[in-house]
Amino acid sequence: MMKSILILVVLVANFTFANDMVWSKTGHRVVGEVAEQYLSKKAKRAISNLLDGKSLAAVANFGDEIKADRAYSKFSAWHYVNIPFDKTYADVEPNEYGDLVQGINSCIDIIKDETSSREDKVFYLKFLVHLIGDLHQPMHVGREEDKGGNDIQLQWFGKGTNLHRVWDSNMITDNGMSFTELAFEYPEMSKQQVRYLQDGTLLDWVEESHQLAESVYESVATGEKLGYRYSYDWWDTVADQLQKGGIRLASVLNDVFK
Repeated sequence: MMKSILILVVLVANFTFANDMVWSKTGHRVVGEVAEQYLSKKAKRAISNLLDGKSLAAVANFGDEIKADRAYSKFSAWHYVNIPFDKTYADVEPNEYGDLVQGINSCIDIIKDETSSREDKVFYLKFLVHLIGDLHQPMHVGREEDKGGNDIQLQWFGKGTNLHRVWDSNMITDNGMSFTELAFEYPEMSKQQVRYLQDGTLLDWVEESHQLAESVYESVATGEKLGYRYSYDWWDTVADQLQKGGIRLASVLNDVFK
């Protein structure tokens, strides 16, 4: 009996940790839905063919869904990258188990490789949609010592949470809007504005999230009680990151399927 209880506790702990390491399902779907609006016709056709007509929003949480299968545990490190705030990605030794940057590049390489099987292209396309979303959640480019804010305990409207979860889901869930409502509430952007957001390399985007992560860490103190004020101060940043993620995902996919 005690052994069964212990196993259950371990499973619950692992499940909780896994859910603390992602945008909420709603957030990832927003990224996918926004991306659909900026895809080229050629990319749309290729993606529809690979996904059998499913939308990017429909597959956006694939990277988290497969975490329940230990066969895919080798991809766990792809969801984040830890960089000290006095360094850039180029300054640190790459994680031997992979990281967010390596994961994104691997997905792109496999999808573009003409010798890749259709099965692999589908798998890594769905994973790529998810990882571009992860890239724009600043706590995925946070500190190693606190697991991207997971160890920074806080209160959210009187309930226990942590800094990572506040950004992953607390603010998005409490907003109360569906992913389609969130995706289509953004004002129309000019081509110049879109190009501005899509400009730069993958490492430029990583550094942008890295700098934002530093500001997020500075925005709280361990044990702090958060609520309306924090959401008011930071919601626009959350919304901007989701939109950027979608617009940049479209850019990546347009290039992959050009």
